[in-house]
Amino acid sequence: MSLTESAAVDVARSASLASRRLATLPNAARNEALTALHQALNKNRATILAANAKDVEAATRDANSGNLNHSVLKRLDLSRPGKYDDMLEGILSVRDLDDPIGKVTLRTLLDEGLSLERISCPIGVLLIIFEARPEVIANIAALAIKSGNAAILKGGKESMESFVAIANVVSEAIAGSQVPVSSIQLVKTRDVVSSLLAQDSFIDLVIPRGSNDLVRYVKENTKIPVLGHADGLCSAYIHSDANISTAVKVIVDSKTDYPAACNSLESLLVHEDILGSVLPAVAAALIDKGVSLRCDEASMAALAKTLSSEQLSRVQPSTEIDYDTEFLDLVLAVKTVPSTNDPASAVEAAMAHINVHSSKHTDIILTESQELATSFMNGIDSAGVFWNASSRFADGMRYGFGTEVGISTNKIHSRGPVGLEGLTIYKYLIRGNGHGAGDYHDGQGGRQYLHTSLPTGE
Repeated sequence: MSLTESAAVDVARSASLASRRLATLPNAARNEALTALHQALNKNRATILAANAKDVEAATRDANSGNLNHSVLKRLDLSRPGKYDDMLEGILSVRDLDDPIGKVTLRTLLDEGLSLERISCPIGVLLIIFEARPEVIANIAALAIKSGNAAILKGGKESMESFVAIANVVSEAIAGSQVPVSSIQLVKTRDVVSSLLAQDSFIDLVIPRGSNDLVRYVKENTKIPVLGHADGLCSAYIHSDANISTAVKVIVDSKTDYPAACNSLESLLVHEDILGSVLPAVAAALIDKGVSLRCDEASMAALAKTLSSEQLSRVQPSTEIDYDTEFLDLVLAVKTVPSTNDPASAVEAAMAHINVHSSKHTDIILTESQELATSFMNGIDSAGVFWNASSRFADGMRYGFGTEVGISTNKIHSRGPVGLEGLTIYKYLIRGNGHGAGDYHDGQGGRQYLHTSLPTGE
């Protein structure tokens, strides 16, 4: 990993050249590099955590003075239980996945001696701009190498000590492998970002990971395709027939397992008929975990009748903006879905609200009805839609994709957690024997296409 402050065009060009070499390496060579990367990061754990502690100390001061969001601080800390080990495990999980390059997804016999194949191939050069999360360096390096892509990484100032320490380790590990060192490059200077975003001749995909302001800035300042999501406004709807214990477990996990994550719950919709039964149980469990609730008039009135005065101290009236806010903290907005004679209409009302306010990340429904769940899952326009399961499952590792480069709410190329498959595209190969397109016509002496589908061998 080159610690470079060279001109953006030089960085992008060298990455492009490296990507071509990397794309031709056999899977075994790429896997050997990942093994070396894992070993190096494990060996240098103490050094990296010491560097990260400096970042955390500085960020803590900024957070306490109000200059940094506390959710950023949580994402920055590599010493959180299991976080470093998860980073290491992510590298091995990527290494052990099938080779994503060269997979045949279509094979057609166009004519005798003339065949067509569609095969997977690397995208080329990735530009990843991220904030806070230092483990992203290892995740991206592993995914890029395995998928045959070069990567240029730009981290935020709050993670610079961690960034440089991990970068040095990754650089040394790659240098001892067949993977070109310039396949993974670190850019430290902030000023170079706008110049990199202009390198559409060399960079094939930009992946911003961070605040909605960062994502919007990237999308507004580049011609390069952008993969990412601006917000993680995840919602849950509890229908009138929901099982109380299921609702409590799923909602509490969705909100409190890791509140600073983009797949944590931010809004809760509750059917009017269960405001006096399921909602109090869910609310009490959430409050017990330190969650503050921002409720509409109906849900607040219901909780006032069932919760203790101490519990009610964590409940306050909501405003409309709360249903469009990614809190990334122990705060949850609650809204009532009016009761009707037709259960389906209540689900439709919940879907209407979610489709307007959701960021199209992940949304869930709690119900015992397969029919209503299916309607909800078909009608919600999000990358992930779950039934009786926590929104926290929206994750590449939990999907079995290995570690992820990010989560996309796009509707082209890749959607949801983006792992190896999302970092490949495809190309068409034709093998012939002196065939010419002009040979195929309806007149005298013309040939006709066979267009016979052949097995892919998958």
